[in-house]
Amino acid sequence: MTDGTARPPRGLARIKRLAIRLIYSRHAFWGLGIASFLESILIPIPLEAVLIPLMQARRSQIFLLSTIALLGCLAGATAGYVVGYFIFDAVGQQLVEMVSTPEQFDNVRLRMEEDGFWFIISVGVIPIPFQIAMLAAGATGYSFFLFILASALSRALRYYGLGLLVLIAGNHAQAIFARHKMSAAIVVTVVVLVIWGGSLLGG
Repeated sequence: MTDGTARPPRGLARIKRLAIRLIYSRHAFWGLGIASFLESILIPIPLEAVLIPLMQARRSQIFLLSTIALLGCLAGATAGYVVGYFIFDAVGQQLVEMVSTPEQFDNVRLRMEEDGFWFIISVGVIPIPFQIAMLAAGATGYSFFLFILASALSRALRYYGLGLLVLIAGNHAQAIFARHKMSAAIVVTVVVLVIWGGSLLGG
């Protein structure tokens, strides 16, 4: 009898197949950009499962791949902000219920009003859906420029950090990331919080 517990989750298997197709596709750049865009709006795609194999296969283009992933994410962030700003009253509640809870959204909206810039940066590394931050930024009328700047900084840390990991670890990057992603997130969160706290004291 086959032990079903040894098989990877069906969703993860599909993502791995997508990554393999992208590696050898002439549309790899477009595919990565679309995957990053979709991950940043509603679809829970673990982009690292696609991006790291692409970087390992195309090491001379790591910087370009990181940039494409960042641009795709910022396009998604812009779309989420626009929805929150213009039509949140019409469809926002349904979108919130798809990715979170009304209580969490209310808390995020409060944090956005009080500490918008640093809160958006922290969302890049703490377990709050990025979609919630987009909607809250738009719904509260938070500065679009500061929203995009904070989103770019937090996501650049993520994508270019992965590129650096691949340059250093090569084909072991995927295993290292899977093994240490939680500890790395904790370290980055602490750094962000320390800088955030320092800015508040300095202000």
